[in-house]
Parts: sequence; structure tokens; C-alpha cells
Amino acid sequence: MQVENDKPEPFISHAEPVLSVKDVAETVKYWHEVLGFPGHWTWGTPPNHGGVSWHGAFVQFSRDVEAADRMRGQCVWIRVKNIRELYQSHLDRKADIIMHLEKQPWGFDEYVVKDLNGSYITFAAPATSGGESKSQALPAQVRTLGRALTTDEYRKLAESVGWSGTQSDDVLQQKLDATLFIAVAENTETGEVVGCALVLGDGLSFFYIKDVMVHRDWQRKQVGSAVMREVKRWLDANAPQGALVGLFTGQGLAPFYQQTGFGEAFGMIRIIDRSQLG
Repeated sequence: MQVENDKPEPFISHAEPVLSVKDVAETVKYWHEVLGFPGHWTWGTPPNHGGVSWHGAFVQFSRDVEAADRMRGQCVWIRVKNIRELYQSHLDRKADIIMHLEKQPWGFDEYVVKDLNGSYITFAAPATSGGESKSQALPAQVRTLGRALTTDEYRKLAESVGWSGTQSDDVLQQKLDATLFIAVAENTETGEVVGCALVLGDGLSFFYIKDVMVHRDWQRKQVGSAVMREVKRWLDANAPQGALVGLFTGQGLAPFYQQTGFGEAFGMIRIIDRSQLG
């Protein structure tokens, strides 16, 4: 008798609140321009549905004047990173902050904004870390720039993070030559490369980030964040409108890459194993 133990289990990827509003277009505009959500869309003419997004947060809006009046005071709780910077941004943009940033008894730093519909948006971060990274500040002697890497520089970085490889210098040089851009972090006092990230792709519609490395002696010092900001600057200046930028990472590093605008997506890969090719 066959035991059916291979049935797929339900998987919940994320949840999106749908708020009833009087004016979808004005609501989307407010969340985009005042609250700072970069992703935004509407549907219908005039819009009767829409939404905004920012990294892992998604909120939808549905036009229903009666429900908007009846349900005034709807609440959304959003967990964030670097909450103090976001709080200052909302102060600068004149958001209606009805509860200012302070530590709550349940262990979160929180503040509350009331939007144009009377909905309450709570922004929160764990108070144990102040909502900030536990890393040190970026050392003054570290600078980031775009430049070529030598095979020796690449190998030293890879060895410092425990990446072992059997590629010859010729093959490794071909790999480095195939990049569109390399973000490099340097110790200006010694000239040593302490971090890097490689950007590959077709230069038109697809870009792929790989080999993001920080020397073990320079980790937890914001070097990786600085390298990714350098990558973002280059992409923002050179990638065409609508281009797709991808990378692979473990779940634990997702928040690190979300800082520079990356979001989770389903993907599939295949590794070529020539020993299995008939």
C-alpha cells in the first residue's frame, strides 16, 4: 500500500491588508509622497482600487465611501529597520504623527501616523537593538568605488570568508572580465580590498549580483552595506527602465538586501553537473 506522504503543504507567502477609502488616487498619492512607499499602482478610471509597496510591506486600497466612514480608524502595523531614519523622514514630510517615537512596554520602538482617511499606521522596530544594526559605523578609512579586481584580490577575499575554489587564474580572470561592474571597498591606508560585489548580465534587461564578500576582519562594520549602496548607485544610473535585477541569498540575509530595494520572489535554479550528462 502506498502511503501518501508527499502531498504539498499549504504555504502562506504574505498577507496584504485592504483598507476602505474614499479616494483611491489621493490615498495612493499620500502613501507614496508622504509616507515614502516607492511602489504604487491603481486600477480603473477613475481608480477604484490600488496599492503601495515597500520591500516586504504591501497595502491595498478599495474605494468604498460608506465603509470608509463606518470603518474610520483602521489600523496597520508595519515592522521596519532603521526606524529613526524613517521617523525623521516622516517628520520632514509633515506626516500627521499622532504618537511620537518611543519605547513600548512590549519591547518595540513605535510611532503612529494618521493618514488622510483616518487610518492609523504604526511603524515599529525591536527596542532591544533600537531598530538599528548592531554593526559598528563604517570606518573612516574605507571608501567604495567601481573598479576592476585582480585575481589575487578576489582570491584573498574569497579565502577570508571560507570560499574555496579550484578555478585557474585564467578561468577566474575570464569570470572577472565578464562583469559589467564591480563594487569594491578599499582600506585607503593600505590599498587592501576589504569587500566587493560583482554585477553581471546582458546590460539591457537583466542584471545579476553575485559574490558579495566582506573580509572577515572587516565584517560587522557596515562595509557590506556600503558595497551594496555602490552597486545600487551604479544600477540606478545605468540599468534601463524596467530592467530586472536578481540575486540569490539565504533567508537570514534577506533583510540586508532589502535595505537596497530587493524583495523576495520565487525562483528556480539548475546546476550543470557534466558527470550526469549522458
